[in-house]
Amino acid sequence: MACRTKTRSDLAQMAMMLEVSASPKPGNVDRGHDYPDTRLEHFLASTIFARPALERAERGGTGLGLLIEEAVMDTNCHSGGNTHFGAFILLMPLVAAGGADGAARLVRETTVEDAVAFYRAFGATEVRVLAKDEIDVNDPSAAATLRERGMTLYDVMAYSAERDMVAQEWTNGFALCRRTKDLLFSHGTGKAAIVAAFLDLLCTYPDTFVAKKFGLAKAEETVRRAREVKAGHLSLDAFDEECLAAGVNPGSLADIMIAGIFLALLEGWSWDS
Repeated sequence: MACRTKTRSDLAQMAMMLEVSASPKPGNVDRGHDYPDTRLEHFLASTIFARPALERAERGGTGLGLLIEEAVMDTNCHSGGNTHFGAFILLMPLVAAGGADGAARLVRETTVEDAVAFYRAFGATEVRVLAKDEIDVNDPSAAATLRERGMTLYDVMAYSAERDMVAQEWTNGFALCRRTKDLLFSHGTGKAAIVAAFLDLLCTYPDTFVAKKFGLAKAEETVRRAREVKAGHLSLDAFDEECLAAGVNPGSLADIMIAGIFLALLEGWSWDS
């Protein structure tokens, strides 16, 4: 039976659900693995609770910073901690604009108040940050610093882009999100395509969340181990268990995976065959 046409909010929620449900995705929560404090159901609950912010994004007229803040506050109501902060940074402009081209233009129109709202949202999460950051999200004077410097949310992302691959997407036209979309189409349909596309990302890009947690060398080692899986020298399940045992969770690539799935769904990619 054919479904009625889905809204962009529907597809964004689908993308969040499909990403966390696919398995195995080395190091990350999926249908086969939980973390001690964050479980699959926490991710699925956040997928549901994010609906109002996604709908506001689709309607337009609300600043991206406020949309990200709303999504964080609405999903910050369970004991599983942050689940989708990075995904919201990508999804809100993509949903609001209806695709990557429009999102690349929209992010350049953000304001200083968007940046302030984003910092409030950031401060409400437990997202890992660098030990030394000139504009510290935990510093009460951060908002004043942003206003004094006239930094828009786009400026904040550009400031962070060198060390954060999610922020970098705002400055490069959502290039890796688009690449992920193309990978999904190339790998076929359904969860097998998501797993294969995620492995392709792991083989190519050192995850910046892993780098912040363990250092760049560990992120690069993870790339090498993923390439061993791709070459058939290491099983995907063994690599997954290795990452989980070491606490290596490529969260930034998971966020990009969600955005890539959303873009693919917009273009008619099949998730259920």
